[in-house]
Amino acid sequence: MAQSARDLAEELRKPELDAAACYRVRDLAFSREDIRFYFTDGWLIFGKPAGGHIRTAVFERESEGGDAEVMLLPPSKGERLSLAKFTGAPNLNEHFRHAVMVFSDGTGELLLKLLRERGEPELSAEMGHLLARKWQEPVTNLSTSFLTKLVDDVYGGQPLERGFFYAGVAGRTLGNFDLLHDPGVPEQIYAGRLAYRGDVPYYDIWTTFPSRPNRTGQARAQTHPFRMDNIRIEAVLEENLHLRAVTRASVVPERQLKMMAFEISARMKVGAVRVNGDQAEVLERESLRANLLRGGGSSVFLVSPPWPLEPGRAYEVEFEHEGDVIQTAGEDVYYVGARANWYPRAGFVFARHDVTFTHPAGLQLLFPGAVKEDRTEAGLRTIRRVPDDPIRLAGFNLGRYESESVAKGPLTVEVFANKKAEQSLHRPPEVILTLPVSPFPRPRGPRAQEIVTVPAMPPDPAARLRTLASEIAATFEELSRHFGPPALPRLLVSPIPGRFGQGFPGLLYLSTLSYLDVRDRPAGGNSSNNLFFGELLHAHETAHQWWGNVVTSTAQQDDWLMEALANYSALMILEQKKGAKDMQRVLAQYREMLLAKDSGGATVESTGPIRLGLRLQSSQNPGAWRNIVYDKGSWIMHMLRARMGDAGFRAMLGEFARQHRFQTVTVQQFRETAAAHMPKGGPDASLEAFFESWVESTGIPTLTLTHKLTGKAPALRLQLTLRQSGVEEHFSTVAPVVIETPRQKPRVIWLPTGAEPVVLTVPLRVAPSKVTLDPENTVLAVKQ
Repeated sequence: MAQSARDLAEELRKPELDAAACYRVRDLAFSREDIRFYFTDGWLIFGKPAGGHIRTAVFERESEGGDAEVMLLPPSKGERLSLAKFTGAPNLNEHFRHAVMVFSDGTGELLLKLLRERGEPELSAEMGHLLARKWQEPVTNLSTSFLTKLVDDVYGGQPLERGFFYAGVAGRTLGNFDLLHDPGVPEQIYAGRLAYRGDVPYYDIWTTFPSRPNRTGQARAQTHPFRMDNIRIEAVLEENLHLRAVTRASVVPERQLKMMAFEISARMKVGAVRVNGDQAEVLERESLRANLLRGGGSSVFLVSPPWPLEPGRAYEVEFEHEGDVIQTAGEDVYYVGARANWYPRAGFVFARHDVTFTHPAGLQLLFPGAVKEDRTEAGLRTIRRVPDDPIRLAGFNLGRYESESVAKGPLTVEVFANKKAEQSLHRPPEVILTLPVSPFPRPRGPRAQEIVTVPAMPPDPAARLRTLASEIAATFEELSRHFGPPALPRLLVSPIPGRFGQGFPGLLYLSTLSYLDVRDRPAGGNSSNNLFFGELLHAHETAHQWWGNVVTSTAQQDDWLMEALANYSALMILEQKKGAKDMQRVLAQYREMLLAKDSGGATVESTGPIRLGLRLQSSQNPGAWRNIVYDKGSWIMHMLRARMGDAGFRAMLGEFARQHRFQTVTVQQFRETAAAHMPKGGPDASLEAFFESWVESTGIPTLTLTHKLTGKAPALRLQLTLRQSGVEEHFSTVAPVVIETPRQKPRVIWLPTGAEPVVLTVPLRVAPSKVTLDPENTVLAVKQ
């Protein structure tokens, strides 16, 4: 009888090191694509086979004079910068004491083959027993960490060359770190480690990039093993806010499958899963290390159907799942914690959704789509909604709300506000000292004071309800005019505790602070705080109806683009409403934050290239990712707008949104679209140098312009010299120089920068009245 997935999981969960398979090794070298190991002198012990192959091994250097080394050379400048930030060097070349290895790619058999090719290898049962006792627990822990991956590869019939390799390495200088080669993900090579800042865990990814065969085109393109569509959810929210749901979806395999991997919130428990009505096996979940290494947020569970799924055929997969994804913030204020992963999914792909919620009738439950059914029976309300177009994910929110609706042609915005503010926003009672009034003559000496406590007026979470509805509707209409139809024509806006927002298809989560009167916000007198919550946040999240929900990123290194586009769209709305000076003030604040220095004297911007996205949220500087992705990202868009002009920039964004509607895009595709709208004949018209400097690299240059006028009118010569400092030699940007002459239109010359001063001579008929470097502040730079 064939081994079941659950039986295989139990076998893999209890790996056993084989004391009889312990070898003395000298000068043994092997590679897992770009990761190269050298076992110079030490001992190598293998685990006993599981599922037909060796899955674990441990190398330990010889105590007297033993050594081992690992090398990894990132292929791109951005990845070398990232690695250097964590290790102090652009390439990894580390001597180490030991390495614990877990794999499904045949590494065990490869190492045995290499040992035997040298003749009869030296075995030591005595050393084997010592190492087995010493390393059994770490091997078990790490095997358990990658259990779902092991089961997926082994039971799923993945060929060995498509399996993964992991090594936990104890470096001499760097300490413990992880190396991973996984052909099943877009960027196959990983190096990093689990780190803590205080008691908060981070997975610091030192570097990650495609392996050599994927960079050179030798490997076939990575595709998801199956497509998931036609997602139908029937959810019941109980009185205690416990959520029970059944999710059904159509799954079409790209190849024969014996195993499928899905993601869901750790707050949800998956019960029965059926494929075409037949019970399937379910295995879950991952360890903290594996979950953080994958990016965190969701947990993976595996589904093993009762028979292999054939490619190209549609199967109905049904999941039962339940959990507590809804929290309360007090005062009848609720919020959904697992907003993006409360139901099973396989990546954020565009798919048709059909969602039905049954919930206590005293609550309003918001989720996107056209209403197909709405009934109330026995104190329970049932609503079914179906979005008109495919969406990447279906969010929901609930509460006791007031609402305001605004229609703009085919578009509708409905804003919901809590009837009470969450407890954390209530001000403490005011304490007043008073002198008691007495009918008797005042005695000599001070009179006793009376302490009176006056309850503070609670903040009104609906104070700006009408204003918000009007402003969001105007933004929704304006962005539709430039970018085309939004993800869905009806936009629901709901409050969420905290200082953030999120833009899901047809549903915004907006900080309660945006709903409050200025006087009721914490630090109410802070103008930046008020500008963010009063103007920018709701415009940013509204812009995500296009950037992220109509057009979305292909891979992790493209994610920053969606946030940069949404944030700069919000700045353009601010400029339209308040004027260019308000926008310039925000950009100046962004520049100031990027140039701020940490305790070591390094600027926030130098934390890493913007292409790293959420990888910038590391243990070194967790907050830097926000400044770099949002603030620097906005500056990148601002610089592009200055180069191509306002009309060209808006036309470019509209073309990009329409051309890639309901598709994933890369930064490379965005660069190509932007380059097509650049003025002809200007410097760096392809924008290759621009993206290399501002996206792949770090640095904010200091620019200095000097000029000298020679000759006599009408044959004057103006010599411009532009110097750049404070950045690496390869860094290059383009800056405008404006030459003003009497009774003539100002002349704008775009000068490229470089490691050496750039000199340009401009012929003039009359002497200039003014020569200015970037007077409109269109370049992210320090000007001297």
